[in-house]
Amino acid sequence: MDFDLVVRNGTVVTASDIWESCDIGIKDGIIVAVGPRLPATAGAQEIDAEGAFITPGGVDSHVHLSQVHNANIDDVDRSAITDGVIPDRENYVGDTYDTGTRSAVAGGTTTVVTFASQMKTDESIIPVIENYHKLAKDQSYCDYAFHAIITNPTSQIVEDEFPRMVEEYGITSVKLYMTYKPMRLLDYQILDVMYSARKLGITTMVHAENADIIDWMTQHLEQKLMTHPHHHGTSRPPIVEAEATNRVICLAELMDTPILLVHISGGPATKHIRDAQTRLLPIYGETCPQYMFLLADSMRKGDFEGAKCVCSPPIREDKSDQDAIWAGIKNGTFNVVSSDHAPCKYNHPNGKQRGLQHGNLPYGKFRFIPNGLPGVETRVPLLFSGGVLSGRISPQKFVEVTSTNPAKLYGLKKKGSIAPGFDADLVIWYPQAKFQPFNLTNDMLHHAIDYTPFEGIEFKNWPRYTIIRGKVVFSHGEVVGEMGYGQFIRREKSLLPGPRDVWLTEWRP
Repeated sequence: MDFDLVVRNGTVVTASDIWESCDIGIKDGIIVAVGPRLPATAGAQEIDAEGAFITPGGVDSHVHLSQVHNANIDDVDRSAITDGVIPDRENYVGDTYDTGTRSAVAGGTTTVVTFASQMKTDESIIPVIENYHKLAKDQSYCDYAFHAIITNPTSQIVEDEFPRMVEEYGITSVKLYMTYKPMRLLDYQILDVMYSARKLGITTMVHAENADIIDWMTQHLEQKLMTHPHHHGTSRPPIVEAEATNRVICLAELMDTPILLVHISGGPATKHIRDAQTRLLPIYGETCPQYMFLLADSMRKGDFEGAKCVCSPPIREDKSDQDAIWAGIKNGTFNVVSSDHAPCKYNHPNGKQRGLQHGNLPYGKFRFIPNGLPGVETRVPLLFSGGVLSGRISPQKFVEVTSTNPAKLYGLKKKGSIAPGFDADLVIWYPQAKFQPFNLTNDMLHHAIDYTPFEGIEFKNWPRYTIIRGKVVFSHGEVVGEMGYGQFIRREKSLLPGPRDVWLTEWRP
């Protein structure tokens, strides 16, 4: 058979099956054959997997790149990145498309879905999308797509520009915030977005936290000088996430609109999602590795070190919340596990150190610490090592939540599986007997951030090869792909179940 590349003797894993001693034949970047002992013409490149697991390339559907990072405050200039240019790159504190996607491929992720973020003052979403195209063009090591963050859902945007976004730009998902003053929407505005999203088949992602509770708690904690980084979690107990999760599920049921609750952190919110799914509502759940592998003690480290683990929703205190997240992955409550890679540097005045610049308090004020953690490189290896190899989840469930379901949910038809006709995006792991476990340090990673929240965690395996569309882009610890190889992917509508045409009143959209 005429192949460009044959991967031989692997244990191939999909979301449903495992095949041992299996070969994968690739031509023109596409998988064309999967089976034992594939015959190949002379000249085809061959890789011997030596019996190791081969999984689909990771699809990380929640990645922030080339964005300004803010805390829950009003005085952040989110317009600092315009016209496809980061003006002061030397002082930029986050990951850009080149550094972020370089990190992604080193961790077995072959496609990222990033965010084109609208500001409250933007009267149109189209220039925002165009700007992010400029930021990403020729900069990405892996394939990429966009979500649109909607902070100003005017009638022009939801009625006129959403159809253009889908048809002209291939963007079929939006993200809404119920918190952060510069970004949050009222319930009325959320319904406006859902109304249009249902009609167009757009997947609606929601960051669900009760903003008023957070603001009230923050003010009263500051009055008591309870401003240490770990009090970020004090200001946002699980009920803050649970109330908003339940509320937006009610809005979605009223509108009969599919939604995804993103980065769920605790048991109460997980239960609301599970209950909605039991009633057959098209409600989907996403969680992240920080809620599976870390507890709130990580925010209690001295000398302001706890700021490294400040994210929203916060990492939880109680191990029962962590257990609920693992149970939700096993029972299908969580359809996807994403990184929510939204990092900023720690040792930089505009990074996490910004929390020390207010109030002359020894631990600063948690309210001013930019939220977000680095994780695009560690997501896939963490779940493989701490999930599959630790016996918590099956290899098939691993593939389902890290690759197959994200591809289906976001309309990436040729991603997320190992089968003829799919893009040849593969991760080849090390044979377990040949891998020496190690404890992670930040200098092993490929991002532009000066720390990892997963410092010191033991990894029992790591991708040996990452392959994107038939090309090896990461091999034996080194990024060997080229910046600019990654392609923008136009997406279709979600392949997971959508509206049910079941209504609460006589009203119909």
